[in-house]
Amino acid sequence: MDRAEFRRYGHEFIDWLADYFDHIEQYPVRSEVAPGAILSVLPDTPPMQPESMEAVFSDFRKVIMPGITHWQHPGWFAYFPANNSPVSVLAELLTAGLGSQCMLWQTSPAAAELEERMMEWLRDMLDLPRGMTGVIQDTASTATLCALLSARETATGHTANQKGIDVPLRVYVTSETHSSIEKGVKIAGFGRENLVMVRTGEDLGMCPVDLDRAVKKDIDEGRHPACVVATLGTTSSMAMDPVDAIGDVCRKHNIWLHVDAAFAGTAAIHPDHRWFMKGVEKADSFVFNPHKWMLTNFDCSAYFVKDPEILLRTLSIQPEYLRTSADRQVKNYRDWGIQLGRRFRALKLWFVIRSYGIEGIRNMVERHIDLARKFSGWIDAGSNFERMAPQHLSLVCFRYNPGNLTESELERINKNLLERLNATGKVYLTHTTLNGIYTLRLSVGQRNTDVRHVNMVWELLNEIVKDI
Repeated sequence: MDRAEFRRYGHEFIDWLADYFDHIEQYPVRSEVAPGAILSVLPDTPPMQPESMEAVFSDFRKVIMPGITHWQHPGWFAYFPANNSPVSVLAELLTAGLGSQCMLWQTSPAAAELEERMMEWLRDMLDLPRGMTGVIQDTASTATLCALLSARETATGHTANQKGIDVPLRVYVTSETHSSIEKGVKIAGFGRENLVMVRTGEDLGMCPVDLDRAVKKDIDEGRHPACVVATLGTTSSMAMDPVDAIGDVCRKHNIWLHVDAAFAGTAAIHPDHRWFMKGVEKADSFVFNPHKWMLTNFDCSAYFVKDPEILLRTLSIQPEYLRTSADRQVKNYRDWGIQLGRRFRALKLWFVIRSYGIEGIRNMVERHIDLARKFSGWIDAGSNFERMAPQHLSLVCFRYNPGNLTESELERINKNLLERLNATGKVYLTHTTLNGIYTLRLSVGQRNTDVRHVNMVWELLNEIVKDI
């Protein structure tokens, strides 16, 4: 592709994306293709000769687009959002065009120093302790693995990296904790058997008294408590673990406390919705994802630590070919995470924060929380539906329950209800189980979602249950 063709198709692609943003509601939110449908029309072998960009882009529209589930659709109420915004997309275009590999300060000084300043901005926007410093990871799963590794090295006096783990190290979570923690426990060498499930209360948050009891039992039996993972905004129900009380337990027993606020953390940018952050100053590490609710393209996860020297001692490797004369004066972020190679993620954060401003982000958070409250109010006021968990921030957990059916009948009907709701193509919700009960989730967080889209969910639900 020569420069003239690059310009022509660059303009065409941007025009196509602008039209896509304008008309995204014309697409079904969830892809309607059957398994294997896309694979069946893709050639078995790559082309021997070059193909025109016109042919490639035509196939993108005909072959790929039918198999896309549209996360940016305002009818998106599934999982948690993976938001973007026009300014973030433009920043990603620049990032891709620059093609910077940001492993060292020297390989892109602007990338390293912009990342350092963006993490300071985010820290202050969330009102995290001034002493915390951070790094941009790809996802919260990676950030949590870094936390687990740091906890492992702290618990073993930084000997596990050299000798391996020779004592059972315990990690404490609840049944509501994200599945990435279990994966991280296995990867980091703790072993699945050393993942301790602490009881939750009626609000589905971790019980600090039970945590303390479990820790004491392990100590008495010769095991070593290493890490507690507290969640602010669990995936299933938006439950909030009481970080303040959990932090006291961790301090008493000298245990690493990692706080996972992957989705909910964005809400803390708004002072009126920062209540769940009480006690976060007791955390050793903290993560939230701007790529979920803060208008920033995937991937962009903000990971903060109280003592970066522990992180560096845990992860830093110093081969000769990576040494530079500037090392003692700068932050080389390849020492702050799992990967050596790093994308220029800070650029899109800079574009987003400057383009929307703190007030713009706060207004979006407030709007989404208000929409969830409205939907929750309809659930509470009706007779055929019930809420299944406290409504925190922008997530509502509910189910259809007219009051005269068995649990097995309710599960069957709610599964049918969800499938028929999603089959309309107008909205997309997902489910979970809470205390063993099949539960529907409405997660508000897509950038363009407004009251008419929440109204649509409610109207569709009531139409479908009449037929059921």
